[in-house]
Amino acid sequence: MIETDVLVIGAGPAGSSAARFAAKGGVDVIVIDKKSEIGFPKRCAEGVSKKIFEKLDLEMDPHWVTNEISGVRFVAPDGTDIWLSEDQIDLPDAGYVLERKVFDKHMAAVAAREGAEIRIKTQAKGLKREKDGTFTVTCESMGKTFDIHAKIIIGADGPESHVAKWAGLNAYIKPQHMVAGVQYEMCNAKMKRNDYLEFYFGSVAPGGYFWLFPKGGDVVNAGLGIITNMAEKSAYEYLVDAVDNCYATQEAQAVELNAGGDPVGGLVKEMYGDNIMLVGDAASQVNPLTGGGITNGMLGGRFAGEVAVEAIKSGDCSKNFLKKYEKLYLDEMGAEMQKYTKVTEYLWTLDDDDINKIAHKFKEMEFEKLTTTDIVKVVIKADPKSLLKLGRIFL
Repeated sequence: MIETDVLVIGAGPAGSSAARFAAKGGVDVIVIDKKSEIGFPKRCAEGVSKKIFEKLDLEMDPHWVTNEISGVRFVAPDGTDIWLSEDQIDLPDAGYVLERKVFDKHMAAVAAREGAEIRIKTQAKGLKREKDGTFTVTCESMGKTFDIHAKIIIGADGPESHVAKWAGLNAYIKPQHMVAGVQYEMCNAKMKRNDYLEFYFGSVAPGGYFWLFPKGGDVVNAGLGIITNMAEKSAYEYLVDAVDNCYATQEAQAVELNAGGDPVGGLVKEMYGDNIMLVGDAASQVNPLTGGGITNGMLGGRFAGEVAVEAIKSGDCSKNFLKKYEKLYLDEMGAEMQKYTKVTEYLWTLDDDDINKIAHKFKEMEFEKLTTTDIVKVVIKADPKSLLKLGRIFL
């Protein structure tokens, strides 16, 4: 039996963030990950907000930042496009494009340097709650089975978390709130600007959008997410059509293909319980509008790690004590996530013509600085019925 104070299951950015701050607080931490290589395969477009570095006491490192982003281009179904610089609009999950294979390893290494023990190629096979509320987790690694006993479990094992199910937490994600995502990494792409992200909306990706995230030079992440019950074919089929018809990728070649689910329905109902907390995609700590989860998940990891330290040092790892974790997260991100959830639900009601009308309204106006409220006002002018869904929240 291996003993530890905190066991983190999953070494993605959220899990490594939790491990880092728990170990920094002076408690024993073990991190396990079923993969033999942390950070592979990647599961996202690799965009991250610049603001996250200050909130995580983390310095940007050019080893894992491939490109700095200066703005965004939004493209409507009829080709109407809107260019906005970073000085004009504050976008979540946009600022740097990462190399996740390097970044995720770096974050695990940061946790290790704080004292966390990293165990790769180690899979959690099940957990048992002991009489005192602690957990024993059965693990398998390289053909060997062993147990780890922990005072607190931090589940960072992605959407549809096994840890959450084993612990009996109400962390169910509705199928209609799970985006099916698929992405190529491509070379020989020819973008209009290599420092701008591009987003294409409408029937190109029902319920989501098609994106281009330039990684520097002629390399780009070209991917999309769809809501399956709004679509007529698979996410991969939509992606093939999108890259074949997009000016930037018609001559590009794919060198990598990734696919996965992305929860966009807002936070799960139970992010914590006695002796357990969920972080990252396991807690659906994902921006419902953009689908970006690195920033949100790493903040969740920090809060969970710090609360775990307080709980262990106080000798109280109960649900009542750990509710502080949820409060910290909601204070920081709750209002924003609620707003983005409402916007996402509204966008799901729009067809291509609706999106075109909104884009045309934006083209008629000039902005020095575009706030969320400004955006909503333009949307309401183009689509008066949106006032009922958005006006009460933003105006």
